[in-house]
Amino acid sequence: MTVMADIEHPADSGPLTVHDLEGMPDDGRRRELVDGVLIVSPAPGRRHQAIVVRLWRVIERVCPPEYDVLVAPFAVHSGDDTELQPDVLVGRDEDFTDKDLPAPPVLAVEVLSPSTAIYDWNLKKAVYERLGTGSYWVIDPAEPALTVFELDADGCYQQVAKAAGDEAAELERPFPVRIMPRELLGRLG
Repeated sequence: MTVMADIEHPADSGPLTVHDLEGMPDDGRRRELVDGVLIVSPAPGRRHQAIVVRLWRVIERVCPPEYDVLVAPFAVHSGDDTELQPDVLVGRDEDFTDKDLPAPPVLAVEVLSPSTAIYDWNLKKAVYERLGTGSYWVIDPAEPALTVFELDADGCYQQVAKAAGDEAAELERPFPVRIMPRELLGRLG
């Protein structure tokens, strides 16, 4: 279950910061920060992780050399009050540090879990849109299905593709790639 967590943080000290995350336990839970509010999610399950690994392989094979593809946990920062860890992210190689990505990714992917779905569809989508992340993908492992959003000229996400099961999504941004949702499940499909 995803929770907005209360931690030992003096009430008069303001919202949490990225620095506050550094002192939190490394217990397998994902801790993200959105506008100073802590979001804690449990470790993902097998189906979720199988999709993440297979998607990474597909994207890595076609990724141009000026980009890098990473999987969570790896932090995307925006200021001192926002840190997200997309399940899969693509960024410009020059924008990465050894520790994080302090610039908008060109692609952020979230694989839904029962405990994270509402955040992935709403909150995280809004934050990535605000950051200027060109492409945002949501994968529902239950169907399986892929929904693709891209920024329009006004900087707003528009759904540009959806593929389920054995349908293939032929995508051009951030670079050409073909994704078939059922293939991402491998033996679990």
